Amino acid sequence: MLVISKILNLTHNNNLTKHEQLVQGVIESIEDGQLTIGDQLPSINTMVEEIGYARKTIFKAYEELKNRGLIESRQLKGYFVISQATNITKRMALLLFAFQSYQEEFYKTFRKEMGRRFQIDVFFHHNNLTVFKTIISNINGKYGMYVIAPIQNEKVATLLKNIEPKKLLLVDRYLNLGPGYSYISQEFEEVIYTSLVRLLPEIKKYNKIILYFNEESDFSPISIKNAFQKFIDEFEVNGSVKNNYTIGSAKKGNLYFALGDTILWQILRDSVRNKYKIGEDIGILSQNDNVSKEIVFGGITTISTDFNEMAKRAALHLKGDTVTKLIMPSRLIKRSSL
Repeated sequence: MLVISKILNLTHNNNLTKHEQLVQGVIESIEDGQLTIGDQLPSINTMVEEIGYARKTIFKAYEELKNRGLIESRQLKGYFVISQATNITKRMALLLFAFQSYQEEFYKTFRKEMGRRFQIDVFFHHNNLTVFKTIISNINGKYGMYVIAPIQNEKVATLLKNIEPKKLLLVDRYLNLGPGYSYISQEFEEVIYTSLVRLLPEIKKYNKIILYFNEESDFSPISIKNAFQKFIDEFEVNGSVKNNYTIGSAKKGNLYFALGDTILWQILRDSVRNKYKIGEDIGILSQNDNVSKEIVFGGITTISTDFNEMAKRAALHLKGDTVTKLIMPSRLIKRSSL
């Protein structure tokens, strides 16, 4: 095969290691058009016979080419070319809940920090277990790195253990996959509870506090609901949990805790229509801060982690070669909506 001839020519280059000769030979064959998408590479056994290098050296070279997203291995069939983007250092999959404002901030910062030499393909699972399984099935083995915001579910944990620990980084939500896996996650229950306790004087100004909690639409973990229930029980606060907001139901004297932005904007729109003054007639508390919440109505009080910092930490992890286990701090940002 021409690729073998290309590699044999590079064996005379003393500036390249055996591993680099193998990788460079395949890359040059792709760039020259000798290998195109769908073409099969020589088997490891063939490479051993023709070039004379150890199996582990050839396997390591093929693994690097896989990490760059140039080739993939197909069970019982061999290695095949899947991309001609030879300028890419590494190809990675980014699997998020949805393209909400805070996840958009994460992506933009992450994209900037990783640089142009990294190809990032983005997928969304919408907190749907079936969709999550389908995406993982389709992408596993085709990327050099996987950055995944997981559904907190035992079936998901089992599924993710099929990905090599060094190739997987969990972000946003925590799942215990074992000592070899890395994560940069949030903590919810203690943060929500302590924030509500700090806000107790403001909360008591209102007749009732209502939490809008919907795991499917706002992708919120059950720990937030647990923290809220604990707070209203311990401090004997008049409060309730509702699944969805009914348009036009905003009531003077209530405090609304909206986890999802869709419900937040619906409440604010109804408040404007009813000429309620935010922070006096009704109170607003939101999760996950962004620029708009800093500005509108004099500012919306939020409980949030720093998603830009999370993205920077994720990029730093991917550029290194260590195991990262980090729970990102969250903070209460008081503004005039209470």
